Amino acid sequence: MPARVLLGIVAGVHGVRGLLRVKSYTADPLALGAYGPLVDDAGRPVALTVMRPAAGAKGVVIARVAGVGDRDAAAALKGLRLHVDRAALPAPEGGEFYCGDLVGLTACRADGGIAGKVAAVHNYGGGDVLEIEAPNGSSMLIPFTKAAVPVVDIAKGRLVVEPPVEIEAGPDS
Repeated sequence: MPARVLLGIVAGVHGVRGLLRVKSYTADPLALGAYGPLVDDAGRPVALTVMRPAAGAKGVVIARVAGVGDRDAAAALKGLRLHVDRAALPAPEGGEFYCGDLVGLTACRADGGIAGKVAAVHNYGGGDVLEIEAPNGSSMLIPFTKAAVPVVDIAKGRLVVEPPVEIEAGPDS
């Protein structure tokens, strides 16, 4: 399966004629459909046409999906994740990377110890969060900030994590 990059997610409906509100993760939200064919999590094609920006919502566009003509059908798509094949995207410039590039990197502590591997990058609305899976199978979530992740070295396959005290101590401390 080719590597995919998440470009957007259906946030909800707009009106009664099947239009959708889509949160775009592209630099230009209106270019959401310009990177190539979009697919869902299962790899099924999604024929999306971006119509216009959504009023009052930064990074959100109004779009239509082929075959969706009413509010109920549109509502059924809420949460649909829209991906594009990684090969369709431009190469990142020096010092830049796609969030998907972080998955699989070794997470090292500042003292050189191994914290685990990056299992996923999540965004629940407050910013990106790294899920680090420890060698023992447990996992922790670390905010993807400069303070908590001061070093990202894609070429060496590693990053350095300095979890906030609250995370390091755990909930039972």
